[in-house]
Amino acid sequence: MPLYEYECSKCDKSIELLVRSAEEPVSCPECGNVKLTRLMSATAAPNMKGASGSLPMASGGESCGAPRCCGGICQ
Repeated sequence: MPLYEYECSKCDKSIELLVRSAEEPVSCPECGNVKLTRLMSATAAPNMKGASGSLPMASGGESCGAPRCCGGICQ
């Protein structure tokens, strides 16, 4: 059962939902809105033995604290 990340177009909340099937209706638990946008989620990558360090990460300026902010320049 996959865990999907959605953003609500009504209340702008970012939520994760466990979806059992593609036909299962999803709605925002905060406001009940059914118009959700499925977001691209980052996956965890295992540290490979013998590899030099871990995978590169996004970096840059300071994090603005916004949801899904990766430390880039926030506007």
